Amino acid sequence: MCAFPRYTPPMPSRAAALTVLILAAMVLGFAPILVRLSDAGPAAAGFWRFAFALPWLLVMTARPGGEGVGRPSNWMVLAGGMLVLDLGFWHYSIAFTSVANATTLTNLTPVVVTLVGWWLFKDRPKALFLVALAAAIAGAVTMSLGADGGQGANPPLGDVFAAVTALWYAGYFIAVKAARGRHSAGRVMLWSTAVAAPGLLLAALLLGEQILPGSWGGWAACAGLGLMHVVGQGGVAWSLGRLPAALTAVTVLIQPVVAALLGWLIFAETLTPVQALGGAVVLAAIVLAQWSSIKKKGAEVETAAPVL
Repeated sequence: MCAFPRYTPPMPSRAAALTVLILAAMVLGFAPILVRLSDAGPAAAGFWRFAFALPWLLVMTARPGGEGVGRPSNWMVLAGGMLVLDLGFWHYSIAFTSVANATTLTNLTPVVVTLVGWWLFKDRPKALFLVALAAAIAGAVTMSLGADGGQGANPPLGDVFAAVTALWYAGYFIAVKAARGRHSAGRVMLWSTAVAAPGLLLAALLLGEQILPGSWGGWAACAGLGLMHVVGQGGVAWSLGRLPAALTAVTVLIQPVVAALLGWLIFAETLTPVQALGGAVVLAAIVLAQWSSIKKKGAEVETAAPVL
């Protein structure tokens, strides 16, 4: 059996890792907006996201001093498969329900990630973290239930698609976390994206979608999706090599808050008081989760980069 040499990047400070993760989650909040503006089918928009991202990822991975392109590991292939299901279901949920609901329900992954991370990566959560997790989920659900039900072509179906997406997103988190134990974020992103792109193109063709964006604005939105994938999803992948998977999943709940605000500003989707309250609860829970994951002074900061 061929063993890959372990990739050991220089370790940044915890503050730097958290800063990158928060900024990446905010960038990902633009995803549903760009999908709406892509002027292509839901799965086709996902394909173009990957197609525009691949050249950036190839340059980043092949640059001097980087880990290099290499070959994909089983975890990278699994991450790519999860991406196909993740974006396929999620982009259809964006087409059927509000931006806030699609993004909020999709990000209900921390429960799955926390339980699996506890079992697989030995990231045992503290009691205070579980309280923060429950508060974050409650805030996210409040945002979803508080949305104006008249938004979207078929809100109930869109909400179901978004909720199922949470399972695929959790699978992606876990696969990337495992891959990051031995490889750089660049290589993991490159191969997972390369595996996912043909799958979404095939799905778009089988579903009879419009493949090519119908306007220059649509092309610009697709290019924006590619850049967002590199910066946003790449930042999350980088952080997963330096922070516990459960903490990362909770912090990414910033994404639906940003998406709801953008949906209100760009598409005039109603941001109800209940949604605003839910968003405030999510942000407060994220702060609590960060605080709970810091051990007492003098103890080692909790980070995890497992070798599998």
